[in-house]
Amino acid sequence: MASPLLTPAKVDYPSSDGRPMAESDFQRTPLTYAVDRLRYHFRERHDVYVSGNLLIYYQEGNPKARVAPDVFVVLGATNVDRSSYLLWKEPKAPDFVLEVTSRGTDQGRKRELYRALGVREYWQYDPTGDYLEPRLQCLELTGEEYLRVAGEESPDGALALGSVVLGLELRVTERGLRFHDARSGRDLPNLAEESTARQEAETRLDQEAAVRRREAAARQAAEARVAELEAMLRRPRSESS
Repeated sequence: MASPLLTPAKVDYPSSDGRPMAESDFQRTPLTYAVDRLRYHFRERHDVYVSGNLLIYYQEGNPKARVAPDVFVVLGATNVDRSSYLLWKEPKAPDFVLEVTSRGTDQGRKRELYRALGVREYWQYDPTGDYLEPRLQCLELTGEEYLRVAGEESPDGALALGSVVLGLELRVTERGLRFHDARSGRDLPNLAEESTARQEAETRLDQEAAVRRREAAARQAAEARVAELEAMLRRPRSESS
């Protein structure tokens, strides 16, 4: 039997276009980071679709039956741009949803809707710590109910929870929300961090190239001096006196 949450008349969505807008930099920064980094992380997977603030319509013929998660990932959906996500034309609902929370609706209405849609992991992150304790939480769909995933403190003191769907850890660090790749032992950097790292790498390569040029010049000078001395030794004594 279909969940009553999938009955349009019982779901109260915004009267505008349904897109939740980030209220401040506190919400917008982690949202942008999450979508950008996950897209890049799965860039070579043609069967993983990552998006955010995109309308998901979940009942054909009813434009009011919609929701726009801050961030979502679908395993098994073609990795192409969309204007909206029509559930009846797609392989399935999102496997991973992250809401950068700023109000209580993420705890109630959205939680029940995502449960009814079969979202495997429902994540919430409170960047300011005003609504959630702890600030990062994950609900995992077990059977037909959500169960809270226990977090732990990483060696560097960050709150860390693992995502089975993504194969990554989500951490709350002094820099905010970060995805952590256990295989490389590194966080997925944001754009500014990536740009800084790239510039540092380019500077390091330039410095290494300069060192190699100096070493090559010194080696050539030494070889020239050795050749000159060898030539002097091969001269007859009468020429060298």
